[in-house]
Amino acid sequence: MWKNSETAYGLVTKAIHWLTVVMVFGLFAVGFWMVDLTYYSPWYKTAPHWHKSVGIILLIITSLRLLWRWVNVSPLPISSHSNSVKKASKIAHLVIYVLLFVLMISGYLISTADDRAIDVFNWFSIPALGELFDKQADISGFIHQYVAYILVALSILHGAAAVKHHVIDKDETLKRMIR
Repeated sequence: MWKNSETAYGLVTKAIHWLTVVMVFGLFAVGFWMVDLTYYSPWYKTAPHWHKSVGIILLIITSLRLLWRWVNVSPLPISSHSNSVKKASKIAHLVIYVLLFVLMISGYLISTADDRAIDVFNWFSIPALGELFDKQADISGFIHQYVAYILVALSILHGAAAVKHHVIDKDETLKRMIR
């Protein structure tokens, strides 16, 4: 029930998966909106604070997710899937993880280039390493923006593939993550 089995994902994996989905799309929406805030907006400081805080929480959750994946069994691939579908699934998941970490590391580098720590909901602070390379905030900002677009696009494709498996192929792909 809590742990994965060879045929199904457990509650921990499902909860982390769906929480990640909500956080990624929420962070993307807030990030897209907040870049146009002016100094006089009441959200000028609040939105970035929340964006950074939720981003750090997502980093922690993603790290725990990988740890959970390492110590837990993964469900076997669905037997009706072709080898190319199985391989594409593995590659897509790996790319999603890499993009998540690139996104979060670039966000950290943007936020700490001025040598200020990141206060996570005023609960705790992540120390800054300062500017590690020239134009760190600008370069990291460029990476952060475009990796966010790629991650959201790949996530939409990932979701569409799950729906395709459910509606057209009528297999258990989507059901294993929702029931």
